[in-house]
Amino acid sequence: MLYSFGIEIILLFVRVLALFSKKTAHFLKVRANSLETIQSKISVNDQVLWFHCASLGEFEQARPLIESCKKDFPNHRIALTFFSPSGYEVQKNYAFADVVTYLPLDRKKSVLRFIEALRPQVLFLIKYEFWPNLISELQKQKIPVFSVASIFREQQLFFKPWGFYMKNILKKIDFFFVQNEASQKLLSSVGIENTLVIGDTRTDRVLDILNQDNTNETIADFIQDQYCFVVGSSWPEDVAILSKTIDSKSNLKTIIAPHNVDEASLCQVELSFHKTVIRWSDLSQQKKEDADILLIDCIGILTKIYSYADIAYVGGAMGTKGLHNTLEPAVFGIPILIGKNYTRYQEVQDLVALGGIVSVDSSLLFENEFSKIVADKNLQKEMGLTNLNYIKKQAGATSKILLKLKEVY
Repeated sequence: MLYSFGIEIILLFVRVLALFSKKTAHFLKVRANSLETIQSKISVNDQVLWFHCASLGEFEQARPLIESCKKDFPNHRIALTFFSPSGYEVQKNYAFADVVTYLPLDRKKSVLRFIEALRPQVLFLIKYEFWPNLISELQKQKIPVFSVASIFREQQLFFKPWGFYMKNILKKIDFFFVQNEASQKLLSSVGIENTLVIGDTRTDRVLDILNQDNTNETIADFIQDQYCFVVGSSWPEDVAILSKTIDSKSNLKTIIAPHNVDEASLCQVELSFHKTVIRWSDLSQQKKEDADILLIDCIGILTKIYSYADIAYVGGAMGTKGLHNTLEPAVFGIPILIGKNYTRYQEVQDLVALGGIVSVDSSLLFENEFSKIVADKNLQKEMGLTNLNYIKKQAGATSKILLKLKEVY
């Protein structure tokens, strides 16, 4: 088969590249150990629910479902696989999974050995992961496959006349839980009717954030009851359009949490401003009071930071890196600004149309929109309620998936 031959060519290329790249060598090494990892965690008699995510973003969509399955199926083991190191490295010790490892490359022999070791009762493929040999082997073994939080676009290969091979792979999936009606209609156009529109599972996750303790005295001391602007998961191209406006505003406390927290990235952010910038790791009482901008040089506290924001900017959409999670700040009922490239994200398209999120494509437009929101308390409240109410309306995706799971399993 042409596809399988292509996989072998890619593997050969990767093996050659691994001779010169430590990162690529690590890519191969961790996959070579995946069977041993499974065998050390999963026994022959275990019943396994398997979740596969490409990376960290997809994991956030899987997370509420994993944690609900752990409660509803307490005697089952949870297996979590990633394709990307960015997901695996962050979540390799995830408490709700009994085994976390990498998915092997989609070779027939590798897939067969992996399935034989794991022996899953069902596989949940999150959003975009459609590996032909994996799906075909699971169908052959009569192991149900659910596609969760999937979203489709007309431009994708599945809906082109020459995309018949991948179209047939989709038809081997037992059920699709899609994010929107457009995706459901696209699947129907190629003869796939086993679908249900559920929205985004992340809405269930972020609503739980409101029930946790989000207080942080350090953040509160830094803000000192002034207007607070939070920039989450920023990239250099985001900071470039924000810096002039932030520098020009008085009585404004800004908190910036860059996507990358290496020294070079942090220095680049610091050099972008004329105002006083202080790092999270270097705070003292005096510096809390004097600094205008707090630069977060660690990970894991962005959710708490959003809870203190009067307005937020979510990074990634000004360039091509991909927009980061807008639902986390939205759940706190605040206005949100983003960059220009957001059409891949259904919830963002919805909230831009509703007016809770504003997209900007330049420093001038950011200045205008930011100033308008800050000056109008009623507009700020209206945008914030739009965002929160949208999330509340979308909630319940996880329970719909669980109902279907209990029907077929």
